[in-house]
Amino acid sequence: MSEHADTNAPLDGNSAAGLLHELFAVDLTSANVTCVGCGTVAEIGRERAYGGAMGVVLRCVHCEAVVLRMVRTPAGCWLEMLGARNLFVPAVEG
Repeated sequence: MSEHADTNAPLDGNSAAGLLHELFAVDLTSANVTCVGCGTVAEIGRERAYGGAMGVVLRCVHCEAVVLRMVRTPAGCWLEMLGARNLFVPAVEG
């Protein structure tokens, strides 16, 4: 086994919370997203996240299809959700 960590290993979707917060006023890590590829419904926080400072790619926890892409640029943020059938954000209690 290598003594260096695999920098391409996925994190979970919770690692995208900061980027997503730039576009949405609510915490989306508990929102449910439906994968277009396989129909799996999972919390964004459970999806596999790949990326770094510039952006993130979230892949389906079941089939590995790309569900969401987000990139931060000097001009603003780009969000692409072609791999998501829908996004459900639960009501905030309070």
